[in-house]
Amino acid sequence: MNKKIVLTGIFTFNFFSAAFAYTHDAVTEAATSSTQVSNSNPVVKERFLVKNPPDVGNGIKAGMGSSLTHLPGDPDTIFYTTADRGPNGEVVVNGEKRRTFPVPTYTPRIYKIKVSNGEVEILKTIKLKLPKGTDEITGNNYISGVSNLPGLDETPYDEKGEKQLPYDPYGLDTEGLAYSPKDDTFWLSDEYRPSLVQVKRDGTILQRLLPSGMSKQYENAPNIPVKDSLPAVFSKRISNKGFEGVTISPDGKWMFALTQRPLGNPDEDTSNRSRTLRILKINLETLKVAGEYVYLTDDEKQYNDLKQSNIYVSDLYAKDDHTLLVDERDSFGGSESQVKKIYQIDLTEATNIQGKYNSPTGTTKSLEQMTVDEMEKAGIAFPKQRLVVDMLKLGYPFEKLEGLTMTNDHSLAVMNDNDFSITNTSQNGTPTELWKIGISN
Repeated sequence: MNKKIVLTGIFTFNFFSAAFAYTHDAVTEAATSSTQVSNSNPVVKERFLVKNPPDVGNGIKAGMGSSLTHLPGDPDTIFYTTADRGPNGEVVVNGEKRRTFPVPTYTPRIYKIKVSNGEVEILKTIKLKLPKGTDEITGNNYISGVSNLPGLDETPYDEKGEKQLPYDPYGLDTEGLAYSPKDDTFWLSDEYRPSLVQVKRDGTILQRLLPSGMSKQYENAPNIPVKDSLPAVFSKRISNKGFEGVTISPDGKWMFALTQRPLGNPDEDTSNRSRTLRILKINLETLKVAGEYVYLTDDEKQYNDLKQSNIYVSDLYAKDDHTLLVDERDSFGGSESQVKKIYQIDLTEATNIQGKYNSPTGTTKSLEQMTVDEMEKAGIAFPKQRLVVDMLKLGYPFEKLEGLTMTNDHSLAVMNDNDFSITNTSQNGTPTELWKIGISN
């Protein structure tokens, strides 16, 4: 049975080395003094704090905010959100950086939440589960968030980084969340492979879409149907930087997805220098890719001492079959942050590059290796783009601006992820908050 949980409390927290005292009133003052952005006059209408989140094990509090979705027909106070794979961090042991899972049996989940009176209320917790069989990590039909495959994923360790944990081929690192109105299911984006995962409203996993050629690696995990329906090039994702955003058009016909960072095509150094992400457009009836488009993140040269590899995309929202909102951020919070923006893009005149620029050779570059000038000379047209909101001008203090959606009254809603606020991450002590933003245009 799902319990109704009301979240209450007070927080102070630090962003990296800079102390940052958080108060509701301080952010209100910053928000009301916002300046005009792209003629849309954004205004922070309401803010809702996640307070006293429930315990998920080992004294760690629940996280959420990796995604944000509002379902058609629901009141503007009701949303769905996810955390990622669960509490995890990094420690250095014997000079080696290791990925730790202090609660390895944690199950990735969807939260149904209600916002009112400045607070977030958890109405329902939906844990992801197998349609049949048992997960070896959890010992029941609920999956874990532990890494899938040796050699392709980070090696999982216990909390201290001393004992290696078994891999879980059913494990998911869930980030984005989208709702399919035609069959009343959710789709989640997964950073591991990367993959796209369809689940019932009760959390039962229906299928997992993988990059072409990956299904053979899941022959020992027969309880979830897998399909090699995504472009093989996406298997070149940077570890822990796979699919971050997913969204479905209001008519339920199209699903869009993109990775957090450029692909390592052919290597991580290329990804670190590139501004280029690939947006997938997928026919939800056939599950076949219908289009692939280029998205350019902000150029590091626009900012002060900001590396290109520190600029990410965190979420998508589809307004129709060709217009998307894109949530772009850097990897810093508080006074160190320079990028917290929401853009609108139009794919109508953008070039469909499906099947092209995937395999670099001695004379041909991959898409990720090409400069903007080289792409333009090759005839690649980018989506038309305009800035909708600069969140920093609204006083936004958080590092991980990740959840993005719109409500019935055409307000934007955004949410930050606090990585379960555990000690060995940059998010220690950071709360999570949902903001509703009014846009006049």
